[in-house]
Amino acid sequence: MSTPTLPQAVPGTESEALTPEEREYRWYRDVYRGDSMPQLTVRSVVMGSVLGAVMSLSNLYVGLKTGWGLGVAITACILSYAIWTSLSRIGVVKGEMSILENNAMQSTASSAGYSTGGTMVSAIAAYLMVTGHHMPFWTLVAWTFFLAMLGVMMAIPMKRQMINREQLRFPSGVAAATTLQSLHAKGAEAVLQARSLFLAMGVGAAIASLKDGMAWANAHFKASWPAIPTEFHYPEVFKIAGQPLAKWTFTFENSSIMIAAGALMGWRTGWSMLLGAVLTYGVVGPYVWQHFPGAIPEPEAVRKWTLWGGSALMVSSGLVGFGLQWKTILRALRPTKGPDAFGDDPLQAIEVPNSWFWAGTAIASLGVMAVMHFAFQVGPVMSLIAVALTFFLALVACRATGETDTTPIGAMGKITQLTYGVLAPANTVANLMTACITAGAAGSAADLLTDLKSGYLLGANPRKQFLAQFAGIFVGTAVVVPAFYLLVPDASVLGSDKYPAPAAMVWASVAKLLGNGLDSLHPTAQAAILIGGLVGAALPLLEAALPQKARAFVPSSMGLGLSMVIPGTNAISMFLGACIARIWEKRHTLSATRYLIPVSSGLIAGESLVGVAVALLGALWP
Repeated sequence: MSTPTLPQAVPGTESEALTPEEREYRWYRDVYRGDSMPQLTVRSVVMGSVLGAVMSLSNLYVGLKTGWGLGVAITACILSYAIWTSLSRIGVVKGEMSILENNAMQSTASSAGYSTGGTMVSAIAAYLMVTGHHMPFWTLVAWTFFLAMLGVMMAIPMKRQMINREQLRFPSGVAAATTLQSLHAKGAEAVLQARSLFLAMGVGAAIASLKDGMAWANAHFKASWPAIPTEFHYPEVFKIAGQPLAKWTFTFENSSIMIAAGALMGWRTGWSMLLGAVLTYGVVGPYVWQHFPGAIPEPEAVRKWTLWGGSALMVSSGLVGFGLQWKTILRALRPTKGPDAFGDDPLQAIEVPNSWFWAGTAIASLGVMAVMHFAFQVGPVMSLIAVALTFFLALVACRATGETDTTPIGAMGKITQLTYGVLAPANTVANLMTACITAGAAGSAADLLTDLKSGYLLGANPRKQFLAQFAGIFVGTAVVVPAFYLLVPDASVLGSDKYPAPAAMVWASVAKLLGNGLDSLHPTAQAAILIGGLVGAALPLLEAALPQKARAFVPSSMGLGLSMVIPGTNAISMFLGACIARIWEKRHTLSATRYLIPVSSGLIAGESLVGVAVALLGALWP
């Protein structure tokens, strides 16, 4: 069978005369090759597990820093291809991996590196902030595993409808498949992409070594080896409200992570973050500090006040944006014929059986409910409602991912938080952990469908790819959970300059607000919630009302809101990264298309992995 041409994977699908079932069978005849070459092999799972374990540490570190989860698939594809090809050439291993083996590898790596750690930097960290203590180790292990398993299982009945029949785009899945095809074409571009990623990793690792590594070594060995400072302060002659800029969190951080993250976020989010930081820390915060005594005790505590407006902005924007996708919601709920309704079906032998869905969902649901009951004292009825609500919201989240490449995990979690704010008022822990079910499962389901889209385009066996992804859950859980305890020994490091943890701060603030009520906040904070909520609701409405060209000038609600819960220094770095990417894309479009993602991903991976290593070293060898 011939290799499909991306992004049009199935010859003839452009014909409206074909029924969805005919498209499936044509794919099976013309594209499928999952039984003609190696796919789910021991080496593909082992390589995916190793890369996924490494990338899970990177994503955990970056998530605690920025609140964002970064895709693993493309980075894993390039790394795996480069590593395995090099080992094959020097004779350490026999033969190169097939394209479908590398596809199975990236499924395992993606599951280990992303699906198991998403809630760790949001709801789990928020639990620590709210309660002041970690949950027991084995409780967190069981919770992380069963959540990821629930999400993976929930994706099973969605795959055939959203990918085979409707052929939703899932742009990140298309990008990963395109990357794999480019690598296996053995062209000069593939070599240069791999080299650029490794070079960027080296640069990121060198920055972290000179900054974090040397600082630890000097403190541990009482030495004075050369090290670069973690941040530069602007001259104190520049002040706001009589205070140096540094007190309002305006510094320049020596970190390639934030710059690279800004490059990946894009220009609109980048300039929106700078706008939000200037307004928040340069105008509104200083004004409130000067004119409303008690609202902001001191300039250094400004983020404890600004997070309320930022949280309200992101929550309202997410919910309104979710509501504007009513067509997506209706399509997600529309009843469809089951796969058994068309007689003899050759795809039944390769698609994931529905029996796996029912058995796996039952096991995962019972596991989640057991942890909720014994660890968090949430009754079985409340837990069952959360699981049922999760399936509905995961269905919508997966469709949104397929259509827009954006998984509204935050909005899904907030819907559950608001629901349990009514069902279980004043129960902050129940509010957090039920919402954690929704966020964790929705993220895992969308991640699996994105990977399955890559496999669909390449002609992979979906059942084998599912097993590869399921294997990654074990690895991710085994690595992420102990790393979280070591990186975050107590609640004091969350919300600090070391780990701003913006996602966790938003989750915790919403839970506290629903538990304690508005009266517990300073009047200015109440006003900030109202204004932030109105602005957040207005932005997606304005964007929907404007012509396509004018939408680029509407600030990103996520960028504005995020800038209010992270230090101004992070927003400045991300804006700088967005600027660099914008200039690169405008002046050298072709090279930016080829190398922006590998270079940015390499910088993030290199610095974050060394940062994790130094943090773990400090925890184990203080």
